Amino acid sequence: MKIAIVGSGYVGITTGTCLAKLGHDVCCLDLNRERITMLQKGVLPIYEPGLDIALNEMIGSGRMHFSADTAEAVQGAHAVFIAVGTPSGADGSIDLSQVFAAGRSIAPHLMAGTVVVMKSTVVAGTAQSMREIIARERGAFDVRVASNPEFLREGSAIKDFMEPDRIVLGADDPYSMKVLRKIYAPFVKEQAPIVETRTINAELIKYAANAFLALKIGFINEVADLCENSGGDVSDVARGIGLDTRIGAAFLQPGPGYGGSCFPKDTRAFASTGREYGARQHLVEALISRNDERKKHLAQRIIREGSLNAGQRVAVLGLAFKANTDDVREAASLSIIPHLQERGLEVAAHDPKALQTASEHLAGVSLHEDAYDCCRGADAVVILTEWEEYRALDLRRLRGLMVGDHLFDYRNLLEPSAASEAGLRLVSLGRVSAAPASRKGVAPIGSWDRRVAAPEHI
Repeated sequence: MKIAIVGSGYVGITTGTCLAKLGHDVCCLDLNRERITMLQKGVLPIYEPGLDIALNEMIGSGRMHFSADTAEAVQGAHAVFIAVGTPSGADGSIDLSQVFAAGRSIAPHLMAGTVVVMKSTVVAGTAQSMREIIARERGAFDVRVASNPEFLREGSAIKDFMEPDRIVLGADDPYSMKVLRKIYAPFVKEQAPIVETRTINAELIKYAANAFLALKIGFINEVADLCENSGGDVSDVARGIGLDTRIGAAFLQPGPGYGGSCFPKDTRAFASTGREYGARQHLVEALISRNDERKKHLAQRIIREGSLNAGQRVAVLGLAFKANTDDVREAASLSIIPHLQERGLEVAAHDPKALQTASEHLAGVSLHEDAYDCCRGADAVVILTEWEEYRALDLRRLRGLMVGDHLFDYRNLLEPSAASEAGLRLVSLGRVSAAPASRKGVAPIGSWDRRVAAPEHI
């Protein structure tokens, strides 16, 4: 099938590339001519593992095209996917102006019978509104509108598309559903889990799914706090509850609060939609507040437990909101670093991929290409992103470069015993803090008193 993608951002490029891999002829449209020129050369404006290779393969196959001309991009397309931005408003509601502007711009150039597919994350009822907008522009209801929400995780987007745990197809008429089935025919043949429903349900599924996952993150973060105060270990607790098939292990790792382009925006939009329809989402509203508070609390904890004063140096490892992406949107680093700076602390930072994107949002931060160089002379080190290279840090080398000995592991990447043996005072989440080896004679709360002999017969 001939398919056009309106919007060549993260979702648009990934979707277009993967649809081309399925055998479709795809043209990605973006009004930013500089971006289109880059894409035509196979150069990505974002970092996503494996996407550059897949994109260039599809360009080479002749199934992937790019254009900055709307008429050229959508001419003769059987389906046109809308994948433009839906930013948050001040009250948490979603700004749909780009979505509707895209609909108005393509309307005159569509052939009768084209199915416009909403790929952008939009609130309930948007597909129905888009159908009316396009009809007004064309003077006829000869173009259909469907919904096909994306469930792509940054860092594993291609795998998520090509090996989906489910595909949601939303259509309000038989023809639109037939076209959606044809687009995803390889998955239909492989009997991948496919949900066929109305557009409004598809729109709600996307928001409800992200809100639920964000709730799991908020829940385990609060459990981690309880574990710390009671002497428990959140790793064992999370494993114990995650093995319950009704719960599952995913999203049960404590951290500095969720961030990125989806969870913060989608939880606010879901709560806003609940208020609009008179069905307030109280759990989600509380979650949003607690997530923001957590980042401030963890920043204060660095200062308090590190006994830090103005003029001292803190090294932050990890600026992206999660590993395997350069996305810093609503990342913990963008909340924690300014708080440290407000207290007069000097901040150095490192990230394998996000230095450039973070530099646009952070002022007065010393950015380093090398993690060890970043930590040189630091009074405290803070890990905020779960990059594998931080898990593999040489802790003895790290301690030798530092002035202080506090290491705040806000992703629980490191083993307390290894940190202790390296002479580091490890502060992690949901676990008893580890003192440097020089203080090992002081037993932590809840430790086994080895002076009490165990019965021999057991």
